Amino acid sequence: MVSRVIPVDPFDLIIFGGTGDLARRKILPALFRRYCAGQMPFEARIIGAARSEHDAEEYRAFASDAIREFAVGTYSADALSEFLSRLDYVTIDAMGDLGWEELAGKLTEARVRAFYFSVGPGLFGELAERIHAYGMASKETRIVVEKPFGHDLTTAQALNATLAAHFPESQVYRIDHYLGKETVQNLMAVRFGNMLFEPLWNAQYVDHIQITVAETVGVGGRGEYYDKSGAMRDMMQNHLMQLLCLIAMEPPAQFEPDAVRDEKLKVIRALDAVQPHHIVRGQYDAVPGDDGHPSYREAVDNPRSRTESYVALKTHISNWRWAGTPFYLRTGKRLKARSSVINVMFKNTPHSIFGEDAGQHANVLSIRLQPNEGITLQVTIKEPGPGGMRLIDVPLDMTFSEALGPEDADFPDAYERLIMDVIRGNQTLFMRGDEVEAAWAWTDPIIAGWEARNDVPKPYESGSVGPRDADLLIERDKRSWRGITP
Repeated sequence: MVSRVIPVDPFDLIIFGGTGDLARRKILPALFRRYCAGQMPFEARIIGAARSEHDAEEYRAFASDAIREFAVGTYSADALSEFLSRLDYVTIDAMGDLGWEELAGKLTEARVRAFYFSVGPGLFGELAERIHAYGMASKETRIVVEKPFGHDLTTAQALNATLAAHFPESQVYRIDHYLGKETVQNLMAVRFGNMLFEPLWNAQYVDHIQITVAETVGVGGRGEYYDKSGAMRDMMQNHLMQLLCLIAMEPPAQFEPDAVRDEKLKVIRALDAVQPHHIVRGQYDAVPGDDGHPSYREAVDNPRSRTESYVALKTHISNWRWAGTPFYLRTGKRLKARSSVINVMFKNTPHSIFGEDAGQHANVLSIRLQPNEGITLQVTIKEPGPGGMRLIDVPLDMTFSEALGPEDADFPDAYERLIMDVIRGNQTLFMRGDEVEAAWAWTDPIIAGWEARNDVPKPYESGSVGPRDADLLIERDKRSWRGITP
């Protein structure tokens, strides 16, 4: 089976912050891989724009180094040379007039223009205003903005207002790379493309749902930012919220951007407020004798920090489909393994005909987002051999790299897919402004409660599964977390 590659029309992509870390690690390697795949046309042009002074050749050297370091897979020197010839560079001042006329002169008429704002949110308004002032905005213009989409509801509303003052919502692409993962989209295919699952996808058959996003890394060089944000703002409010929406939403009338996003918004608005005893915050400690991995407080250089690096919570969705079904979400840094997985835990059979010795067994659908993307369905069978009816659980495993073969399992990186969707004008996998605001409206009271109570995160050892209180959170309901495994 060979995946189809559908080329996009010629385009101009301008990367503000074109010499930054995101451009180096993700954007430029993603574009190069799409070029090698035949999806990005030769006529396309990529223009880096930043304050640092470079000429086009210096920027191509920068891009070449980035691609050699971060682009996955094999490629030829000729392909790299051809791709680099598509690159240009402009030294620009986002707050002034330097470089804007030069940038406008480099753009091609009558084609898609995508402006990637790989800069801090404080510059979004200035960039948007100058794009209009220098005549670069058209009906085929798109702007791409990265999270954080605000720090709370008030700042999110202000940011949306700033963008709306210059561009309609149909031209704004809020990018969340989690939504570009192959398995996230397969989640929708599994749910809505298989009669097997959809009739069971409700409170009558599902006992509970667990969503885990575990990281082995600490805050690294993001300490200053992270200590003002924390896991709730950095991960729970956006990445895990989006996964929750996709797993819980109603079938949209059609697979069309606003139809999908309308259903996601309904989920967020139906979320119950999280009670204080239904949430646990944690902060990682150093492992004694491991000088290479400092504690959270050492990493952020703040010995009194009360910022969480771990959050686990329980919530409910108050609608007919999910009434009474708990959703358990957890995310944290410096945990025992890197793993992002959704586990749909089905109820036990209402009556076992096999007696007490057979034990209790239940089906589990696991959707693994990373690493080793794939889907596993745990089913109950008879243990082979004589000696009576003994039941065991075995997985029906569709690890993509095994099921599809190595060629088809070389999936596009999330940024590859999402950038191409920007060029196509497809907003299905991008967050809408009202979605962002609804997520903050749910998150803000949780954070405000912590601040009002002077809540101190529970310590947990680096390399563990998180604080013990998180286990107690789910064990009080006579349930347990699935293991965190790579």
